[in-house]
Amino acid sequence: MQHSTLTIGGKTYNYCPLDSLGIDILSLPYSIRILLESVLRNCDGTQITEQDVKNLSAWNAQTLADIEIPFKPARVILQDFTGVPAVVDLAAMRSAMSQIGNDPEKINPLIPVDLVIDHSIQTDFAGTSDSLDKNTALEFERNAERYALLHWGQKSLDNFRVIPPSVGIIHQVNLEFLADVVHHRESDNLLYPDSVLGTDSHTVMINGLGVLGWGVGGIEAEAVMLGQPYYMLAPQVVGMELTGSLAPGVTATDLVLTLTELFRKEGVVGKFVEYFGEGAEKMSGADRAVLANMAPEYGATMGFFPVDENTLQFLRNTGRDPHQIAVVEDYCKKQYLFRSPEMPAPNYSKVLSFDLSEVEMCVAGPKRPQDRIPLSQLKASVAALMSSDGQGIG
Repeated sequence: MQHSTLTIGGKTYNYCPLDSLGIDILSLPYSIRILLESVLRNCDGTQITEQDVKNLSAWNAQTLADIEIPFKPARVILQDFTGVPAVVDLAAMRSAMSQIGNDPEKINPLIPVDLVIDHSIQTDFAGTSDSLDKNTALEFERNAERYALLHWGQKSLDNFRVIPPSVGIIHQVNLEFLADVVHHRESDNLLYPDSVLGTDSHTVMINGLGVLGWGVGGIEAEAVMLGQPYYMLAPQVVGMELTGSLAPGVTATDLVLTLTELFRKEGVVGKFVEYFGEGAEKMSGADRAVLANMAPEYGATMGFFPVDENTLQFLRNTGRDPHQIAVVEDYCKKQYLFRSPEMPAPNYSKVLSFDLSEVEMCVAGPKRPQDRIPLSQLKASVAALMSSDGQGIG
């Protein structure tokens, strides 16, 4: 693939230009553009061929063919339940290499991998200023062998980083620290969109930041770590146009419960949902993350917000490096990945529209997130649930 160059803040970078394909880039949903860039950039004639690039370039909103996409994400994120077994597998592969007389240090993840330990600490101490420190110390004491393994992985493996317990939950760490939105690979000075596959279904929260990603199984994550593509069928992309604004006191949680109910009725399983419209443009990065996070509950592969000015503001608010923010803005604009209010909406497989002013305060359940109850009807609904079939709400 022929690279072009882009100078940002006095530094020159390489990138794979989408406009070199000679197609109408603006007609494609933003999420498809990111997939297309990945296929184009990784085209090697073997795992990913020119035909793969041509197939995805011909993505059509209305007549979707059975196109298989060999997707290589920028990185992988693991939580402790699946991440620790992955380190064990890498250690076993290194042992096997040593036993057959080869160099075990050749076994490494081929793309950046972050393991976030966020499900481990128990609450043995509470109510004092040093409770967190005591609980963390006890966690390391109880699981010394586990952390010895992770320490080995951190020191010995390339492209592997461990985020220790007590830092935060995996999705918060991903949003506020790990995601760079535009990735820079130093080996060839190449810029490309950040994308991630994770071993937690709510990896999709990162879609609120314009980062393409979703949850997969541990085997799929390990295969991607070791250089294999993740094979998927080209998705339908449902455009969700948001208009108006939320009423005072109504939160993003109320909105996502309302949209979950709507999407469940519509049927978006296996599809991408891409948000656009004036309502989406005004939504903060934090509120976007709430909507993106619920994609598993409303059935979509992901609910995606393209990069725009509010994305840049979220990066500023979370202390990202100013040069990196400039890289995100300039690269995304150059690659038609930056959404501006004056830009036309892409062609979507289907367009839904929703007025944010219609959302009212609500709760969900008691069993399913799409079982939404407006607060104005809560008393009567709970009474009916308690009396139905004598089952209560359990």
